[in-house]
Amino acid sequence: SRIQRLGRTLNSSHNRSHVALVDMKGFDPKDVTVMVKDGKVTVSAERREECNTSLSKTRNYRKFTKQFSLPPGVSEDEVTYSL
Repeated sequence: SRIQRLGRTLNSSHNRSHVALVDMKGFDPKDVTVMVKDGKVTVSAERREECNTSLSKTRNYRKFTKQFSLPPGVSEDEVTYSL
């Protein structure tokens, strides 16, 4: 898949400019969390929605997690992200 290819590109790149794109369609920016720890970048999101009408009740739940290893020589302090 496209996200897996991007993850491999991030892991195998040897230049000083690394980019990983993660499609977060269906999630609001407030649903998304990015953590950098132990040489890994973890992108996760969770969303719960509930819709009540006089005839029915609908609940939707979505959860997403993707983890990338930082390339050799990249410090955790150098990682930036935007949503």
